[in-house]
Amino acid sequence: MVRRPVVRKVSVAGIGKLGCCFAACAASRGFETLGVDINDYVVNSINDGISPIVEPGLQELITKVGKKLSATKNHKEAIEKTDITFIMVATPSDPDGNFSNEYVEKALIFLAKSLRKSKKKYHLFVISSTLMPTSMRERIIPLIVENSGRKLGEDFGICYNPDLVALGSVINDFLNPDMVIIGESDKYAGDILTEYYTKFCKNNPPICRMPIIDAELAKMSLNAYITMKITFANSLANICEKIPGANVDNVTKTIGRDKRIAPYYLRGGLSFGGMCFPRDTRAFNAFGNKIGYDTKLIKAVDEVNAYQDRHLADLVLKQVTERKEKKVSILGLAFKPDTPVIVESPAIKLIDNLLEHKIKIVVYDPLAVENARASYGENIIYASSVKECVAQSEVCAITTASKEFMSIDESYIVHNPTTIIDCWRIIDPSKLGGKVKYTAVGTVC
Repeated sequence: MVRRPVVRKVSVAGIGKLGCCFAACAASRGFETLGVDINDYVVNSINDGISPIVEPGLQELITKVGKKLSATKNHKEAIEKTDITFIMVATPSDPDGNFSNEYVEKALIFLAKSLRKSKKKYHLFVISSTLMPTSMRERIIPLIVENSGRKLGEDFGICYNPDLVALGSVINDFLNPDMVIIGESDKYAGDILTEYYTKFCKNNPPICRMPIIDAELAKMSLNAYITMKITFANSLANICEKIPGANVDNVTKTIGRDKRIAPYYLRGGLSFGGMCFPRDTRAFNAFGNKIGYDTKLIKAVDEVNAYQDRHLADLVLKQVTERKEKKVSILGLAFKPDTPVIVESPAIKLIDNLLEHKIKIVVYDPLAVENARASYGENIIYASSVKECVAQSEVCAITTASKEFMSIDESYIVHNPTTIIDCWRIIDPSKLGGKVKYTAVGTVC
């Protein structure tokens, strides 16, 4: 008798920045969804209908789904009450650049031991956490077999299904992906997950099914390619700064119209940051070392990315040294707009550099101020608005392309002269008045 996949209930192990959004999305698409986490605050927040994290649209979605979404600390419930368990825990980087499977393995041990005690005939495990290639074959599958006492392909299935989302647009990215990657242990496991995504996704994306190792490589390769594209745009920006009259936006917008290139991520400016791109390039290089291949191209990406941070610091320091008061205002702390995440942020690296030079720093960000305060305490000054931040210094650097910063005009300017370093070219210099010296990254500085 042919088994037919039917998915009604799903669980998500790890309801952090991505897992919480994924769980809310699943509930919104009609699945009874159970979040599993060891953090009391996260579990209690979900059960109280409150988002434990900041992400655009998440609270509204949690409110909308109501009791379709619940949470527990008990991994056994995930096995007994759901058809699929998605693993979405963190995989932090080791000192050598490899992703650590520690939290994935801990979650799977709990789940696999629960499966051993269960009378259910089959369960599907889906790993969405980013893994190093070969991890599923060498570590994850043997771990489940050992702790569950079950046979792969008969009593359980497993897929590698990496997320392809970005902070600040996670909800939309989950529900309307460009594609879904499914690395499957066997056809039936892949059929179940395919059936799930035909109901989960709103936009009917292509579903790319393949062996698990190819899915692992695809995830790593995709992010490495994106960082390479960002780096190329940044290199163009650096070139344009040395040629009078050149503007990087004209160049990237033009070449981005070629379908072989496309405009996405092709915008010269600051280094890439966040929780994924920097560590993904390091992981790519680490994997190359493991298999004996010199990843020269991605090593160069890392080098150019580090140069962008030094270049920004040099631009700001050059302006500050010309001022009597050694003080800088920084608009934007997160690594991108619409998120509070400051991990590997260009602004944070700029702050660290300026503090080494004994520069006073005033900062403002609509979402990330408290995360910065947790790191810097009273070592920097925290403004409560864009106007307050700009008014406090003769030098101001705009480090994220936040919509809130686009409104800056002559009315914001207090000091004469004021230098504004616009790293993403988001404001109109013609509205700044005669007091402002306007400098844009990607044009002659």
